[in-house]
Amino acid sequence: MLRLTILMTLLPSLLSFTLPPATPLKHFSTSTSLSAKKVLVLGGDGFCGWPTSLYLSDKGHKITIVDNLSRRNIDNELGAQSLTPIASPQERVKAWKEVTGKDIGFVNLDVAKDYDKLVQLIQEKQPDTIIHFAEQRAAPYSMKSSAGKKYTVENNLGGTNNLCCAIEDSGVDAHIVHLGTMGVYGYGTSGGEIPEGYIDVTLPGGRESNILHPAYPGSVYHATKCLDAIMFQFYNKNDQLRVTDLHQGIVWGTNTEQTIKDPRLVNRFDYDGDYGTVLNRFLMQGALGVPLTVYGTGGQTRAFIHITDTCKCLEIAMNNPPKKGERVEIFNQVAETRRVRDVASMVAARTGVEMKMIPNPRQEAAENELDVANDKFCNLGLDPKTLDEGLFDEVTEVVEKFKDRCDEKLILPSSFWNKKTAKACDGMDIDKFKAGKLNA
Repeated sequence: MLRLTILMTLLPSLLSFTLPPATPLKHFSTSTSLSAKKVLVLGGDGFCGWPTSLYLSDKGHKITIVDNLSRRNIDNELGAQSLTPIASPQERVKAWKEVTGKDIGFVNLDVAKDYDKLVQLIQEKQPDTIIHFAEQRAAPYSMKSSAGKKYTVENNLGGTNNLCCAIEDSGVDAHIVHLGTMGVYGYGTSGGEIPEGYIDVTLPGGRESNILHPAYPGSVYHATKCLDAIMFQFYNKNDQLRVTDLHQGIVWGTNTEQTIKDPRLVNRFDYDGDYGTVLNRFLMQGALGVPLTVYGTGGQTRAFIHITDTCKCLEIAMNNPPKKGERVEIFNQVAETRRVRDVASMVAARTGVEMKMIPNPRQEAAENELDVANDKFCNLGLDPKTLDEGLFDEVTEVVEKFKDRCDEKLILPSSFWNKKTAKACDGMDIDKFKAGKLNA
Protein backbone atom coordinates (compact mmCIF):
# COMPACT_ATOMS: atom_id res chain seq x y z
CA MET A 1 0.00 0.00 0.00
CA LEU A 2 2.98 2.35 0.65
CA ARG A 3 4.05 2.08 -3.00
CA LEU A 4 0.52 2.81 -4.16
CA THR A 5 0.27 5.83 -1.85
CA ILE A 6 3.51 7.22 -3.25
CA LEU A 7 2.31 6.67 -6.81
CA MET A 8 -0.98 8.46 -6.11
CA THR A 9 0.94 11.35 -4.52
CA LEU A 10 3.17 11.69 -7.57
CA LEU A 11 0.35 11.33 -10.11
CA PRO A 12 -0.13 15.07 -10.88
CA SER A 13 3.53 15.48 -11.80
CA LEU A 14 3.67 12.21 -13.73
CA LEU A 15 0.68 12.76 -15.96
CA SER A 16 2.41 15.28 -18.22
CA PHE A 17 6.00 14.12 -18.20
CA THR A 18 8.01 14.58 -21.36
CA LEU A 19 8.58 11.44 -23.37
CA PRO A 20 11.49 10.53 -25.56
CA PRO A 21 11.16 11.64 -29.18
CA ALA A 22 8.24 9.99 -30.95
CA THR A 23 8.99 6.80 -32.79
CA PRO A 24 9.09 7.45 -36.54
CA LEU A 25 5.93 6.43 -38.38
CA LYS A 26 6.09 2.71 -39.01
CA HIS A 27 4.34 0.39 -41.39
CA PHE A 28 1.30 -1.27 -39.82
CA SER A 29 -0.27 -4.43 -41.09
CA THR A 30 -3.88 -4.11 -42.19
CA SER A 31 -4.28 -7.86 -42.31
CA THR A 32 -6.36 -9.75 -39.75
CA SER A 33 -5.16 -13.14 -40.95
CA LEU A 34 -1.45 -13.16 -40.16
CA SER A 35 0.23 -16.22 -38.65
CA ALA A 36 -1.54 -17.71 -35.67
CA LYS A 37 -0.45 -16.45 -32.27
CA LYS A 38 -0.46 -17.93 -28.79
CA VAL A 39 -2.62 -15.61 -26.68
CA LEU A 40 -3.47 -15.34 -23.00
CA VAL A 41 -6.74 -13.45 -22.50
CA LEU A 42 -6.79 -12.16 -18.93
CA GLY A 43 -10.39 -11.54 -17.92
CA GLY A 44 -11.59 -13.72 -20.78
CA ASP A 45 -14.86 -14.66 -19.06
CA GLY A 46 -16.18 -11.09 -19.12
CA PHE A 47 -18.38 -8.93 -21.35
CA CYS A 48 -15.54 -7.98 -23.72
CA GLY A 49 -13.16 -10.83 -22.95
CA TRP A 50 -15.45 -13.73 -23.86
CA PRO A 51 -16.48 -12.63 -27.38
CA THR A 52 -12.90 -11.52 -28.06
CA SER A 53 -11.60 -14.96 -27.07
CA LEU A 54 -14.06 -16.67 -29.41
CA TYR A 55 -13.32 -14.26 -32.26
CA LEU A 56 -9.56 -14.82 -32.01
CA SER A 57 -9.98 -18.58 -31.71
CA ASP A 58 -12.20 -18.53 -34.79
CA LYS A 59 -9.40 -16.70 -36.61
CA GLY A 60 -7.01 -19.53 -35.80
CA HIS A 61 -5.17 -18.15 -32.78
CA LYS A 62 -4.43 -20.43 -29.82
CA ILE A 63 -6.34 -18.99 -26.86
CA THR A 64 -6.07 -19.55 -23.12
CA ILE A 65 -8.55 -17.68 -20.94
CA VAL A 66 -7.35 -16.61 -17.49
CA ASP A 67 -10.08 -15.47 -15.10
CA ASN A 68 -10.89 -15.69 -11.39
CA LEU A 69 -14.65 -15.22 -12.04
CA SER A 70 -14.74 -12.05 -9.94
CA ARG A 71 -17.39 -10.50 -12.19
CA ARG A 72 -19.73 -13.41 -11.47
CA ASN A 73 -19.04 -12.99 -7.75
CA ILE A 74 -19.96 -9.29 -7.97
CA ASP A 75 -23.30 -10.36 -9.49
CA ASN A 76 -23.93 -12.31 -6.29
CA GLU A 77 -22.86 -9.35 -4.17
CA LEU A 78 -25.23 -6.97 -5.97
CA GLY A 79 -28.11 -9.43 -6.16
CA ALA A 80 -28.01 -9.03 -9.93
CA GLN A 81 -27.54 -11.38 -12.84
CA SER A 82 -26.82 -11.15 -16.52
CA LEU A 83 -30.06 -10.72 -18.47
CA THR A 84 -28.80 -13.54 -20.67
CA PRO A 85 -28.22 -16.86 -18.87
CA ILE A 86 -24.47 -17.42 -19.15
CA ALA A 87 -22.95 -20.86 -18.83
CA SER A 88 -19.94 -21.70 -16.64
CA PRO A 89 -16.49 -21.16 -18.22
CA GLN A 90 -16.00 -24.92 -18.42
CA GLU A 91 -19.31 -25.41 -20.23
CA ARG A 92 -18.57 -22.47 -22.53
CA VAL A 93 -15.23 -23.80 -23.76
CA LYS A 94 -16.68 -27.31 -24.06
CA ALA A 95 -19.49 -25.94 -26.26
CA TRP A 96 -16.98 -24.05 -28.41
CA LYS A 97 -15.05 -27.26 -28.96
CA GLU A 98 -18.23 -29.14 -29.91
CA VAL A 99 -19.38 -26.43 -32.31
CA THR A 100 -16.08 -25.55 -33.99
CA GLY A 101 -13.62 -28.31 -33.15
CA LYS A 102 -11.28 -25.66 -31.69
CA ASP A 103 -9.81 -25.70 -28.21
CA ILE A 104 -9.81 -22.80 -25.79
CA GLY A 105 -8.01 -23.31 -22.50
CA PHE A 106 -9.31 -21.99 -19.18
CA VAL A 107 -7.26 -21.26 -16.06
CA ASN A 108 -8.85 -19.99 -12.84
CA LEU A 109 -6.25 -17.55 -11.56
CA ASP A 110 -6.33 -14.15 -9.81
CA VAL A 111 -3.87 -11.94 -11.71
CA ALA A 112 -3.73 -9.44 -8.84
CA LYS A 113 -2.92 -12.07 -6.18
CA ASP A 114 -1.54 -15.28 -7.71
CA TYR A 115 1.78 -13.86 -8.86
CA ASP A 116 3.89 -17.03 -8.85
CA LYS A 117 1.19 -18.94 -10.71
CA LEU A 118 1.01 -16.13 -13.28
CA VAL A 119 4.76 -16.30 -13.91
CA GLN A 120 4.59 -20.08 -14.25
CA LEU A 121 1.67 -19.84 -16.67
CA ILE A 122 3.51 -17.37 -18.88
CA GLN A 123 6.58 -19.59 -18.90
CA GLU A 124 4.45 -22.64 -19.70
CA LYS A 125 2.32 -21.09 -22.47
CA GLN A 126 5.03 -18.85 -23.99
CA PRO A 127 2.40 -16.41 -25.32
CA ASP A 128 3.10 -14.03 -28.16
CA THR A 129 0.40 -11.70 -26.83
CA ILE A 130 -1.26 -11.15 -23.46
CA ILE A 131 -4.58 -9.30 -23.68
CA HIS A 132 -5.38 -7.58 -20.40
CA PHE A 133 -9.10 -7.28 -19.62
CA ALA A 134 -8.65 -8.41 -15.99
CA GLU A 135 -9.88 -5.28 -14.24
CA GLN A 136 -13.00 -4.14 -12.38
CA ARG A 137 -14.61 -2.27 -15.27
CA ALA A 138 -17.54 -0.27 -13.86
CA ALA A 139 -17.16 3.36 -12.80
CA PRO A 140 -20.35 3.25 -10.68
CA TYR A 141 -19.20 0.16 -8.78
CA SER A 142 -15.86 1.86 -8.11
CA MET A 143 -17.78 4.73 -6.44
CA LYS A 144 -20.34 2.59 -4.63
CA SER A 145 -18.56 2.40 -1.29
CA SER A 146 -15.15 2.53 0.34
CA ALA A 147 -14.94 -1.22 -0.21
CA GLY A 148 -15.66 -0.79 -3.93
CA LYS A 149 -13.02 1.92 -4.23
CA LYS A 150 -10.39 -0.15 -2.43
CA TYR A 151 -11.16 -3.28 -4.43
CA THR A 152 -11.00 -1.41 -7.74
CA VAL A 153 -7.62 0.13 -6.90
CA GLU A 154 -6.07 -3.01 -5.46
CA ASN A 155 -7.40 -5.32 -8.17
CA ASN A 156 -6.76 -3.12 -11.19
CA LEU A 157 -3.37 -1.69 -10.28
CA GLY A 158 -2.20 -4.86 -8.57
CA GLY A 159 -3.09 -6.89 -11.64
CA THR A 160 -1.40 -4.53 -14.08
CA ASN A 161 1.76 -4.30 -12.00
CA ASN A 162 1.85 -8.09 -11.53
CA LEU A 163 1.49 -8.60 -15.28
CA CYS A 164 4.38 -6.29 -16.10
CA CYS A 165 6.60 -7.87 -13.44
CA ALA A 166 5.62 -11.40 -14.47
CA ILE A 167 6.57 -10.82 -18.09
CA GLU A 168 9.97 -9.55 -17.01
CA ASP A 169 10.52 -12.38 -14.50
CA SER A 170 9.33 -15.06 -16.94
CA GLY A 171 11.83 -14.05 -19.60
CA VAL A 172 9.06 -14.21 -22.24
CA ASP A 173 8.89 -11.28 -24.66
CA ALA A 174 5.10 -11.10 -24.72
CA HIS A 175 3.26 -8.12 -26.17
CA ILE A 176 0.69 -6.62 -23.75
CA VAL A 177 -2.56 -5.38 -25.29
CA HIS A 178 -4.48 -3.53 -22.59
CA LEU A 179 -8.09 -2.44 -22.71
CA GLY A 180 -8.17 1.08 -21.34
CA THR A 181 -10.86 3.73 -21.57
CA MET A 182 -11.59 7.04 -23.23
CA GLY A 183 -12.27 8.27 -19.71
CA VAL A 184 -8.54 8.77 -19.12
CA TYR A 185 -8.86 11.98 -21.12
CA GLY A 186 -11.78 13.20 -19.01
CA TYR A 187 -15.12 14.44 -20.25
CA GLY A 188 -14.68 18.17 -20.14
CA THR A 189 -14.78 20.15 -23.37
CA SER A 190 -11.17 20.16 -24.60
CA GLY A 191 -11.74 22.70 -27.35
CA GLY A 192 -10.31 20.43 -30.04
CA GLU A 193 -9.80 16.89 -31.25
CA ILE A 194 -8.36 14.49 -28.68
CA PRO A 195 -5.34 12.82 -30.29
CA GLU A 196 -4.41 9.16 -29.83
CA GLY A 197 -2.52 9.06 -26.56
CA TYR A 198 0.15 11.70 -27.15
CA ILE A 199 -0.14 15.42 -27.71
CA ASP A 200 2.19 18.04 -29.18
CA VAL A 201 2.95 20.84 -26.73
CA THR A 202 5.17 23.87 -26.43
CA LEU A 203 7.03 23.91 -23.13
CA PRO A 204 8.45 26.99 -21.38
CA GLY A 205 11.22 28.54 -23.41
CA GLY A 206 9.52 27.61 -26.68
CA ARG A 207 10.62 23.98 -26.51
CA GLU A 208 8.39 21.70 -28.57
CA SER A 209 7.65 18.22 -27.29
CA ASN A 210 5.26 15.29 -27.71
CA ILE A 211 3.96 14.12 -24.34
CA LEU A 212 1.46 11.68 -22.90
CA HIS A 213 -1.94 13.37 -22.99
CA PRO A 214 -2.81 14.79 -19.54
CA ALA A 215 -5.25 12.66 -17.59
CA TYR A 216 -8.48 13.84 -16.03
CA PRO A 217 -10.25 10.86 -14.43
CA GLY A 218 -13.91 11.07 -13.43
CA SER A 219 -14.07 8.10 -11.02
CA VAL A 220 -11.83 5.74 -9.08
CA TYR A 221 -12.14 3.28 -11.96
CA HIS A 222 -10.95 5.90 -14.45
CA ALA A 223 -8.12 6.87 -12.07
CA THR A 224 -6.87 3.26 -12.13
CA LYS A 225 -6.78 3.36 -15.93
CA CYS A 226 -4.74 6.57 -15.78
CA LEU A 227 -2.31 4.90 -13.39
CA ASP A 228 -2.18 1.84 -15.66
CA ALA A 229 -1.00 4.16 -18.42
CA ILE A 230 1.73 5.58 -16.18
CA MET A 231 2.90 2.10 -15.17
CA PHE A 232 3.08 1.04 -18.81
CA GLN A 233 5.23 4.09 -19.57
CA PHE A 234 7.60 3.14 -16.75
CA TYR A 235 7.95 -0.55 -17.61
CA ASN A 236 8.32 0.30 -21.27
CA LYS A 237 11.15 2.72 -20.46
CA ASN A 238 12.79 0.58 -17.79
CA ASP A 239 12.39 -2.95 -19.17
CA GLN A 240 11.47 -2.31 -22.81
CA LEU A 241 8.13 -4.07 -22.39
CA ARG A 242 6.08 -3.94 -25.57
CA VAL A 243 2.68 -2.46 -24.79
CA THR A 244 -0.38 -1.33 -26.75
CA ASP A 245 -2.97 0.61 -24.75
CA LEU A 246 -6.49 0.87 -26.20
CA HIS A 247 -8.60 3.81 -25.03
CA GLN A 248 -12.04 2.38 -25.67
CA GLY A 249 -15.42 4.07 -25.78
CA ILE A 250 -18.67 2.73 -24.32
CA VAL A 251 -19.36 -0.75 -25.66
CA TRP A 252 -22.84 -1.67 -26.81
CA GLY A 253 -24.40 -4.74 -28.35
CA THR A 254 -24.35 -8.25 -26.94
CA ASN A 255 -23.60 -11.04 -29.36
CA THR A 256 -21.17 -11.64 -32.19
CA GLU A 257 -20.98 -14.06 -35.08
CA GLN A 258 -19.26 -16.50 -32.73
CA THR A 259 -21.47 -16.19 -29.63
CA ILE A 260 -24.65 -16.98 -31.58
CA LYS A 261 -23.36 -20.35 -32.74
CA ASP A 262 -24.78 -22.08 -29.65
CA PRO A 263 -26.94 -20.94 -26.68
CA ARG A 264 -24.14 -21.95 -24.32
CA LEU A 265 -21.86 -19.39 -25.96
CA VAL A 266 -24.11 -16.36 -25.39
CA ASN A 267 -22.42 -13.24 -24.05
CA ARG A 268 -23.45 -11.60 -20.81
CA PHE A 269 -25.84 -8.62 -20.88
CA ASP A 270 -25.76 -6.19 -17.98
CA TYR A 271 -28.67 -3.80 -17.52
CA ASP A 272 -28.32 -2.66 -13.90
CA GLY A 273 -27.28 0.83 -12.84
CA ASP A 274 -23.75 -0.25 -11.95
CA TYR A 275 -22.65 -2.42 -14.88
CA GLY A 276 -25.16 -1.78 -17.65
CA THR A 277 -23.63 0.42 -20.34
CA VAL A 278 -25.85 3.35 -21.26
CA LEU A 279 -27.07 2.27 -24.70
CA ASN A 280 -27.69 -1.32 -23.66
CA ARG A 281 -29.68 -0.02 -20.69
CA PHE A 282 -31.77 2.23 -22.93
CA LEU A 283 -32.50 -0.59 -25.38
CA MET A 284 -33.47 -2.90 -22.54
CA GLN A 285 -35.74 -0.30 -20.96
CA GLY A 286 -37.33 0.49 -24.31
CA ALA A 287 -38.11 -3.18 -24.95
CA LEU A 288 -39.68 -3.50 -21.50
CA GLY A 289 -41.69 -0.29 -21.77
CA VAL A 290 -39.79 1.34 -18.89
CA PRO A 291 -39.02 5.06 -19.36
CA LEU A 292 -35.40 5.69 -20.37
CA THR A 293 -33.27 6.89 -17.46
CA VAL A 294 -31.36 9.96 -18.66
CA TYR A 295 -29.02 11.37 -16.03
CA GLY A 296 -29.18 15.14 -15.51
CA THR A 297 -29.67 17.01 -18.79
CA GLY A 298 -28.39 14.14 -20.91
CA GLY A 299 -25.87 16.56 -22.36
CA GLN A 300 -22.92 14.27 -21.73
CA THR A 301 -21.16 13.39 -25.01
CA ARG A 302 -19.60 9.94 -25.06
CA ALA A 303 -17.73 7.71 -27.50
CA PHE A 304 -19.33 4.41 -28.58
CA ILE A 305 -18.20 1.16 -30.17
CA HIS A 306 -20.03 -2.07 -30.98
CA ILE A 307 -18.86 -5.29 -29.31
CA THR A 308 -17.99 -6.86 -32.68
CA ASP A 309 -15.63 -3.96 -33.41
CA THR A 310 -13.99 -4.41 -30.02
CA CYS A 311 -13.04 -7.94 -31.08
CA LYS A 312 -11.70 -6.74 -34.45
CA CYS A 313 -9.68 -3.95 -32.86
CA LEU A 314 -8.04 -6.37 -30.46
CA GLU A 315 -6.79 -8.52 -33.34
CA ILE A 316 -5.57 -5.51 -35.31
CA ALA A 317 -3.63 -4.32 -32.26
CA MET A 318 -2.31 -7.83 -31.69
CA ASN A 319 -1.06 -8.06 -35.29
CA ASN A 320 0.71 -4.70 -35.07
CA PRO A 321 2.87 -4.84 -31.94
CA PRO A 322 5.47 -2.18 -31.23
CA LYS A 323 9.05 -3.31 -31.63
CA LYS A 324 11.38 -3.71 -28.68
CA GLY A 325 12.47 -0.25 -27.56
CA GLU A 326 9.56 1.59 -29.19
CA ARG A 327 7.31 3.62 -26.94
CA VAL A 328 3.88 2.48 -25.77
CA GLU A 329 1.47 2.37 -28.71
CA ILE A 330 -1.90 4.02 -28.02
CA PHE A 331 -5.09 3.74 -30.07
CA ASN A 332 -8.44 5.45 -29.52
CA GLN A 333 -10.83 2.52 -29.89
CA VAL A 334 -14.05 4.30 -30.84
CA ALA A 335 -16.52 4.36 -33.72
CA GLU A 336 -18.35 7.64 -33.10
CA THR A 337 -19.40 10.13 -30.45
CA ARG A 338 -22.97 10.95 -29.51
CA ARG A 339 -24.74 13.03 -26.87
CA VAL A 340 -26.57 10.82 -24.37
CA ARG A 341 -29.94 12.53 -24.77
CA ASP A 342 -29.66 12.14 -28.56
CA VAL A 343 -29.05 8.42 -28.12
CA ALA A 344 -32.05 8.25 -25.80
CA SER A 345 -34.13 10.07 -28.41
CA MET A 346 -33.15 7.47 -31.03
CA VAL A 347 -34.28 4.64 -28.78
CA ALA A 348 -37.43 6.46 -27.70
CA ALA A 349 -38.43 7.09 -31.32
CA ARG A 350 -37.87 3.44 -32.14
CA THR A 351 -39.66 1.94 -29.15
CA GLY A 352 -42.33 4.55 -28.38
CA VAL A 353 -41.09 4.70 -24.78
CA GLU A 354 -40.57 8.15 -23.33
CA MET A 355 -37.30 9.30 -21.83
CA LYS A 356 -37.16 10.90 -18.40
CA MET A 357 -34.45 13.03 -16.87
CA ILE A 358 -33.47 12.01 -13.35
CA PRO A 359 -30.90 13.48 -10.94
CA ASN A 360 -27.37 12.62 -12.01
CA PRO A 361 -25.63 10.25 -9.56
CA ARG A 362 -22.26 11.26 -11.02
CA GLN A 363 -20.09 14.31 -10.40
CA GLU A 364 -19.56 15.51 -13.97
CA ALA A 365 -20.20 18.38 -16.34
CA ALA A 366 -23.84 18.66 -17.32
CA GLU A 367 -22.85 19.28 -20.96
CA ASN A 368 -19.65 18.56 -22.86
CA GLU A 369 -18.32 18.22 -26.38
CA LEU A 370 -16.13 15.29 -27.43
CA ASP A 371 -14.11 15.18 -30.63
CA VAL A 372 -11.89 12.11 -30.86
CA ALA A 373 -9.26 10.99 -33.35
CA ASN A 374 -9.53 7.33 -34.40
CA ASP A 375 -7.38 7.38 -37.54
CA LYS A 376 -5.08 4.54 -36.56
CA PHE A 377 -7.66 1.77 -36.52
CA CYS A 378 -9.48 3.17 -39.55
CA ASN A 379 -6.19 3.29 -41.49
CA LEU A 380 -5.65 -0.35 -40.55
CA GLY A 381 -8.88 -1.39 -42.20
CA LEU A 382 -11.50 -1.06 -39.46
CA ASP A 383 -14.89 -0.03 -40.85
CA PRO A 384 -16.69 0.64 -37.57
CA LYS A 385 -20.35 -0.04 -37.01
CA THR A 386 -22.44 2.96 -36.02
CA LEU A 387 -25.67 3.34 -34.09
CA ASP A 388 -28.05 2.24 -36.81
CA GLU A 389 -31.36 0.55 -36.21
CA GLY A 390 -30.35 -2.74 -37.77
CA LEU A 391 -27.95 -3.34 -34.92
CA PHE A 392 -30.51 -2.18 -32.38
CA ASP A 393 -32.64 -5.13 -33.52
CA GLU A 394 -30.12 -7.65 -32.24
CA VAL A 395 -30.12 -6.19 -28.73
CA THR A 396 -33.91 -5.82 -28.70
CA GLU A 397 -34.33 -9.47 -29.68
CA VAL A 398 -32.08 -10.55 -26.82
CA VAL A 399 -34.07 -8.45 -24.36
CA GLU A 400 -37.41 -9.77 -25.61
CA LYS A 401 -36.20 -13.33 -25.25
CA PHE A 402 -34.93 -12.96 -21.69
CA LYS A 403 -36.97 -10.07 -20.26
CA ASP A 404 -38.52 -12.32 -17.62
CA ARG A 405 -35.07 -12.42 -15.99
CA CYS A 406 -35.05 -8.64 -15.50
CA ASP A 407 -35.34 -7.18 -11.99
CA GLU A 408 -36.68 -3.67 -12.60
CA LYS A 409 -35.49 -2.51 -9.16
CA LEU A 410 -31.92 -2.66 -10.50
CA ILE A 411 -32.55 -0.18 -13.30
CA LEU A 412 -32.19 3.00 -11.25
CA PRO A 413 -28.71 4.10 -10.10
CA SER A 414 -27.57 2.83 -6.71
CA SER A 415 -24.01 4.20 -6.67
CA PHE A 416 -23.33 7.89 -6.08
CA TRP A 417 -20.16 9.91 -6.56
CA ASN A 418 -20.41 11.93 -3.34
CA LYS A 419 -22.80 13.04 -0.60
CA LYS A 420 -24.20 15.83 -2.76
CA THR A 421 -25.22 13.51 -5.61
CA ALA A 422 -26.50 10.91 -3.14
CA LYS A 423 -28.75 13.54 -1.54
CA ALA A 424 -30.04 14.66 -4.96
CA CYS A 425 -30.98 11.06 -5.76
CA ASP A 426 -32.45 10.30 -2.34
CA GLY A 427 -35.82 8.58 -2.47
CA MET A 428 -35.43 7.08 -5.93
CA ASP A 429 -37.91 4.27 -6.37
CA ILE A 430 -38.75 2.33 -9.53
CA ASP A 431 -42.51 2.54 -8.99
CA LYS A 432 -42.35 6.32 -8.48
CA PHE A 433 -40.17 6.60 -11.54
CA LYS A 434 -42.53 4.64 -13.75
CA ALA A 435 -45.44 6.69 -12.46
CA GLY A 436 -43.70 9.91 -13.44
CA LYS A 437 -43.17 11.12 -9.89
CA LEU A 438 -39.38 11.25 -10.11
CA ASN A 439 -37.76 14.12 -11.99
CA ALA A 440 -34.42 15.88 -12.10
